[in-house]
Amino acid sequence: MRLDKFLCESTELTRSEAKRLLKTGSVSVDGTTIKNPAQKIASDSEVLLDGEKLSLVGFRYLMLNKPADTLCSTLAGTRAEMYPSIIELLDVVKSDRLRIAGRLDVDTTGLVLVTDDGQWSHRITSPGKECGKRYRVELDSPLDKTAVELFAEGIQLKGEKKLTRPAQLEFLSDQEVLLTIHEGRYHQVKRMFAALGNHVVALHREKIGSITLDPSLEAGEWRYLTEDEVNSV
Repeated sequence: MRLDKFLCESTELTRSEAKRLLKTGSVSVDGTTIKNPAQKIASDSEVLLDGEKLSLVGFRYLMLNKPADTLCSTLAGTRAEMYPSIIELLDVVKSDRLRIAGRLDVDTTGLVLVTDDGQWSHRITSPGKECGKRYRVELDSPLDKTAVELFAEGIQLKGEKKLTRPAQLEFLSDQEVLLTIHEGRYHQVKRMFAALGNHVVALHREKIGSITLDPSLEAGEWRYLTEDEVNSV
């Protein structure tokens, strides 16, 4: 790989910025200062920029505790002018490469997975994979216990022909439940409870597949997934 390309792939530098930086003598390869942008470097070369080691950006896997009033989007638009994207919360290079695996509504909080590995993301979001998502749901009014059976059988959503896939409902109190769904229809959780004449007051995602939101992460905080978490998908 050319040295100037390596610099661009491992930092936020543009090609022209990398070339200008090289002229200053700030870059060394295996202990030797290199100013030639076309210099070829080996995969195991040690590249230092002002004494700090650089590495190519490989696939990255992150979990974020999404705060309310943020968008699960990387696109600009009217709503983007009103609310910040969760990508803005991630202090990483090449953040424009990251994609969100399983979006949440602007007012919904909790676990969001972010990656630049498209195949890994597909295994989470593909309807055929049936990756379970668990939500903590606060309701406007008490919910009858018969809802457990109704959710297990499937709910008829307004404007749709097919019932939802079987979902698991667990009561924490009369107005707070845990719900695990295995699909991702538009505003699905809110619409499922609306079909039973109830209203979702607060919605928080706790788990995707076997990956649980790290309880040490405050709203807006993030961390890289562990190897076991990545491999669990």
